Amino acid sequence: MAARDEIVAFADEFLDTAAYPDYGPMGLQVVGAPEVRKIACGVSASRELFERAGEAGAQMVIVHHGLFWEKDTRVVGPVMRARLEALFYADLSLVAYHLALDAHPEIGNNALLADALGVTRERRFTDWGYGGPLEEPMPVSEFATRVQEKLDRPPLVFSYGPEQVERVAVLTGGAARFVSDAAAQGYDCFVTGEADEPTKHAAKEAAIHFVAGGHYATETLGVRALAAKLADEFGLEWKFVDLPNPV
Repeated sequence: MAARDEIVAFADEFLDTAAYPDYGPMGLQVVGAPEVRKIACGVSASRELFERAGEAGAQMVIVHHGLFWEKDTRVVGPVMRARLEALFYADLSLVAYHLALDAHPEIGNNALLADALGVTRERRFTDWGYGGPLEEPMPVSEFATRVQEKLDRPPLVFSYGPEQVERVAVLTGGAARFVSDAAAQGYDCFVTGEADEPTKHAAKEAAIHFVAGGHYATETLGVRALAAKLADEFGLEWKFVDLPNPV
């Protein structure tokens, strides 16, 4: 058992949230039980996630994509009301970490995915991702197979780069717009979550491989690692609630 506010304060400091201004509030978003025995985690806030977290006996649910974003309406309509009701019914605290969790060098989405794919983290790619050489150069087909094995889903591949992939930039989630930046910085391959409509021709004209492993799939890593970190720090149970999304 641990105090909710102590857990959140530790996570805020560990993730250095102040260093990553975001377009949604990071940290505690909805107050629930003051004491926590079990943490549930998932990628995105949803009523199903909250209901399953409550059924699992959690007092706190941690997500990467929270309930509130700057451009959203301030009106609590039927969908938001149902989500809030699920949280209130289970007395769940909702805690969300977005960009700071993408960027963290130990448990961040980008660090963990780069490591899993055999990318040596040589330097930052944007403020949140990483780029560097592969441990062993390989054809893009072999690299795509590795992505599929690590994320348990076939990636979308636009294969327009060199015969051998040697340098890879990793930026999880919805970051297709950075494909030209990756090419300009000398990377052979850019790995992200999903493609935009212009991505195919942008990759072709920049002569770079583009690999989209899934927005959801590329961002399960951070919330799992954060929940495990907090559970270890405070002696708690934790559970990942998997709600697969084809996007």
